[in-house]
Amino acid sequence: MLEAPAAVSDAGIDREHLSRLTFGDQQLERELLVLFDQQAAVLLPRMQTADMASVGALAHTLKGSALGVGAFAVAEAAGAVEQARDPAALREAIARLGVAIAGARAHIAVLLAVDGAGGKG
Repeated sequence: MLEAPAAVSDAGIDREHLSRLTFGDQQLERELLVLFDQQAAVLLPRMQTADMASVGALAHTLKGSALGVGAFAVAEAAGAVEQARDPAALREAIARLGVAIAGARAHIAVLLAVDGAGGKG
């Protein structure tokens, strides 16, 4: 399993979930994290400019991906975006999603850097 320093081990990505999903295949973990990181980086700006109907579909896509890699805070925040029913609630939900995505992406960056430096769990 990809390992990170203790300071970030409980933030962003549930590494045990990811390891179970990939049967402990570290290369697959890395690939899934990279794909999720890229997807989150693309979808958040789209949500910030899309109409309400499109935002729901984008949030649903991100929520599914987040659940897959163990980014549960992102999944929860994306679910809140899906449920937002007025523009003010939607703006607030997207802002919270942005914070969750930033945390997950920071954790992914650490995990990938540690793995790239030879860190293994």
